[in-house]
Amino acid sequence: MGLFSVAFSQVSGKGERKKGLLRRKKEGKRVDTLFLARFQFASTTIFHFLFVPLSIGLVFMVALMQTLYVVKGKEVYKKMTKFWGHLFLINFAVGVVTGIIQEFQFGMNWSDYSRFVGDVFGAPLAIEALLAFFMESTFIGLWIFGWDRLSKKLHLACIWLVSIGTILSSFWILAANSFMQHPVGFEFKNGRAEMNDFWALITNGQLLVEFPHVIFGAFATGAFFIAGVSAYKMLKKQDVEFFKRSFQIALVIAIIGGFGTAFSGHSQAQYLVKTQPMKMAATEGIWEDTADPAPWTMIAGIDVDNKKKYVVH
Repeated sequence: MGLFSVAFSQVSGKGERKKGLLRRKKEGKRVDTLFLARFQFASTTIFHFLFVPLSIGLVFMVALMQTLYVVKGKEVYKKMTKFWGHLFLINFAVGVVTGIIQEFQFGMNWSDYSRFVGDVFGAPLAIEALLAFFMESTFIGLWIFGWDRLSKKLHLACIWLVSIGTILSSFWILAANSFMQHPVGFEFKNGRAEMNDFWALITNGQLLVEFPHVIFGAFATGAFFIAGVSAYKMLKKQDVEFFKRSFQIALVIAIIGGFGTAFSGHSQAQYLVKTQPMKMAATEGIWEDTADPAPWTMIAGIDVDNKKKYVVH
């Protein structure tokens, strides 16, 4: 990781020296293009990721509800599928739009980075668009317009393929992210990083611990969203039977997703200690050596300026 960072900083540094840093004064503080690029990309990413896990979790829940409709034949499950399906479609649309903006910002805000690692970083992003996203968009269209036009089982297969597509999409996006966290499968050639082992890229240890954590988190997010809305509606005595069934299904998935998120998150943290110990130390606000194992912190107030941490163990 150190070699990768040094090489990239040299390349990006040359680019910055050529372009020069455009600075402006605002309230007595200097704001440069690097800060603006970070601020813009962070804002887009945060907004985008509000909808991504919710969409992955919601479509999985919708697929489960439609499966119950096909198996049991009760109209209430069909009603549930359509109701929560509409909310999924809204979230999916917003997530797609913000994701496209994010793709453009890779090239516009981080052009030196994109040129330096584009041969490696760009591959999983391209596969995500050409394989997973096209799969999602194709079958989501068939699902939307296929009610009463396709057989029940074929229509059910469409929504499950959408759900699988969202999971595959997250896999390829996380493959790119994992390369940023733990670069593998590449070599420095012609002044830039070039892929030399695609298999290493998709079996990256970081990806193997990151992927299940994100998916379990997405399932929990979608389930808790449905459970929260359903609980509110039941308190208001609105369509109690409908929302009671929704709540019961969501609660089961929420519990599974919650435990899955916790255990996979623990594995991810353990892996992070091995591959990026300084990042974990920064996350925990640790400036001095600790006992082995380090004490578990429940609540912490981190004073970066004075390098102190006020904790509740």
